[in-house]
Amino acid sequence: MRRTLALAALAALAAAAAPRALAEASGDARVSVAAVQMLDALPSAPSVAERLAEIRRRIQAALVYPTAARRRGLEGVARVQFQIGVEGRADAISVVRSSGHPLLDRAARESVVAAGVLPRVYGRLQVPVQFALEED
Repeated sequence: MRRTLALAALAALAAAAAPRALAEASGDARVSVAAVQMLDALPSAPSVAERLAEIRRRIQAALVYPTAARRRGLEGVARVQFQIGVEGRADAISVVRSSGHPLLDRAARESVVAAGVLPRVYGRLQVPVQFALEED
């Protein structure tokens, strides 16, 4: 894959330089580099911000509010930290800021695991997991 991308990049550079070299060799200033159309060798992908938003959405969607926490009226936000491993799943999950309730913190860690395969983002991520009881 890298070799293909490198060859595509070299071909694009050569194509961009060819009209200029032709113009210089022939003395014809009318040959324009603008005539060469450059194509991106990489497919378009979601931005990092879009991928982070998707990760937060998936974690929140996978959240299972503990029944005991609901009965006790516990609410809060736990901030979890993790990295995305080779398989696309969260690794090294920890709570870096507690919700104030161990029951909710454990559920927050479990929701990161339950979110499954996540969009690729390099590095350690910190994501808030919100526990809020809905008013009926």
